[in-house]
This record gives sequence, structure tokens and C-alpha cells, in this order.
Amino acid sequence: MSVLKNRAVLRWLVPVTAGVAVIGGGAAVGTFAAAADPALPPRTAAQLLDDLRTSRLDGLSGTVVQRADLGLPPIAELAGKAGGNELASLISGTHTIRVWYAGPDRQRLALVDTLGERDVLRSGRDVWTWSSRDNAASHRTLPAEGKDLDTAPATPADAADRALAAIDPSTAVTVGRSATVAGRSVYELVLTPRDRDSLVHQVRIALDAKEHVPLRFEVLADGADEPAFEVAFTQVDFRTPDADQFRFNPPPGVTVTEESAGEGHGPAGKRPAGRGEDRPDVRTVGTGWTTVLVAKIDAAGGATGAKPGEAAGPDAEALSKVLGGLQRVSGDWGSGRLLTGKLFSVLLTDDGRVLAGLVTPERLYQAAKG
Repeated sequence: MSVLKNRAVLRWLVPVTAGVAVIGGGAAVGTFAAAADPALPPRTAAQLLDDLRTSRLDGLSGTVVQRADLGLPPIAELAGKAGGNELASLISGTHTIRVWYAGPDRQRLALVDTLGERDVLRSGRDVWTWSSRDNAASHRTLPAEGKDLDTAPATPADAADRALAAIDPSTAVTVGRSATVAGRSVYELVLTPRDRDSLVHQVRIALDAKEHVPLRFEVLADGADEPAFEVAFTQVDFRTPDADQFRFNPPPGVTVTEESAGEGHGPAGKRPAGRGEDRPDVRTVGTGWTTVLVAKIDAAGGATGAKPGEAAGPDAEALSKVLGGLQRVSGDWGSGRLLTGKLFSVLLTDDGRVLAGLVTPERLYQAAKG
């Protein structure tokens, strides 16, 4: 069976791509409007990094707008449908997210779009998800030692944390221009990869001048003047939200599914990629900005023996046709198909591997030899 029709490949295409597209995107999407640059006391890059790492946030609420374009929106959309992966909706297009935060164990996100609203709410060890479109909700109880929920970066702080993890000698850190975001004065911290194989030109993090919390996060690709990925507050309030914001009251008629702590379903009760019978072997090659994710998936039927020829419905078939039209590539590493954007490259090999990174195709070919 073709690797392009393998359910495991379809299920893993979006999360593997999204994993490297935490700060990724395709075509430029334009910046959020900002007021004239405010006059702020000068601070060095080292001081801003220390501000960011030592900042304490007791609570906030606000509205976040996220914009991204991976260059091939139909693939992201189809792959998300075919694999049952909600993450696809956050790696293309424009999204509005309402955010409430009152500490690490009280959080709420509400993704609002034309199809309705999807909420994720955590109160202590209780985690609720709700979809207005499906009129369905799910609940699970986290184990006592449970870690924070794995999500796509929904706020500038989420994205900034992941970008800062990449800081090492391969990254130049400088101070950009001051600006105004969501009506507040901000400093700008600029991260520039030194490795020429990285497709990322710069990452720009706007820090609130008083609270030292990221209010805007932008990524620019090589050769681009405008961000390819951007997430920013358009309104923010640093007062701690009322406890009522973290109580889940299911609407009348909603179906609530109770889940075990280990299931970890996504919004609307859908099981996310990477769990269950189709979980492949995933490893990384390289470090920092040029890290390549490699997922080994058995082309004959999934990582653990999914039935050959098993399809994931008409969306999977449509996606297979789209992927089948991608550029054919080959070399001493083997053969396969290549998907590229301004900030990322993905290689689907004929022997059942998916390689992805914020890197040039040549770096993927090198990783595919291993």
C-alpha cells in the first residue's frame, strides 16, 4: 500500500509538521496594527531575557489573534480531517482565541470561528472540552502528578517559551524597536538563527514593559519583510479572572463523555494523533533551529499493524491525491515526495518515513541517510 494512503501517515502528517511549525508558516500574512513607537528606558538583550525568565504572572484575560499560512491550506485542512486532528485548525488562516489564566491549574481557552466555539477548560485536575458545533463535551481527571496539557501555541507566551528553548550558541539575541501592542508599551527581543540551513530569518518577541509578559510573537522567513506566523494580544487585562470563569456548566442537551486520565482526547472528544494503535517511532536529528523530526511509519499498515488498505474516509482519499501531486525527489537516501513552505520542509519517503523541520530540503536529505 502506498505510504500516502496509510492512516498512520495521514494522522501524523499534521502534528509532525506542526511540531516544527510552532514558529512556522508559509506566505506572509501581514502584521497587526501598532501605534507609534513609545519612548522606553533602554534595556539590553540580557536584561530582557532575565525579565522574561523571571516574570511572575498571577492572572490575565484577553483576546488573542493568531495568523498563519503554511502555503498549502488544503493539505493542512484535509490532513486534519483525515487523521482526526484538531491541531490542523491552528496552523493555517486567522483565528481569534479568548484566554483566561489564573495560575497553572486554572486556565481556559475559547477558539471562536465561523463554525462555532471550541473551549478547553482546566480547573485543578479537571479538564473539560466543549464544541458548540458538535454539541458535545468531554471530561477527564488528570493524575496527581499530571503535567500541563500539550497544545499548539495559543498565546504569545506559549510560543515564546518554545522559541527560547532553542537559544544556544547558534542564536544571536538582540533588542529591536519598542512598540505598542494591545494598548501597552513593549520592548522587542529578536532571535536570529546563525545556521544557514534554517529557514527562519528572525523570531521577534514583544514583552510588556511593566509585566514582562510576551504580548506578541512573530516569525519571519528568509527573504521576507513581513511575518509568516504571528500571534498577538489585541486586548489584555492583567487582573486575575473570577473563579466562575473556570467552572464548566454544560449547555442544555449537550452530550458529555467521561474519559480516563490516559486517554487525553482533544476537543469534541476526538482522540489526538500519536496515541493508540497508530503511534509511530519518532526521533530527532540535529539540535536547535535545524532539528529534524523523523517519524518511522510502516507503509504496509501503520506502526503497529493497522490493516493494509484501511482508509480514513473520503477526506483521506482526497488528501492522498493532493500529496500524490507533490514533487518527486530521490537521492542516495532513497526516494519520496517533498512538501515545502517558506519556513519548513517535509519529506515523505517511499519506505514509510516522515521527516520535517524548519530547514532546507537538503538538510532533510542528510537526515534521511541515517
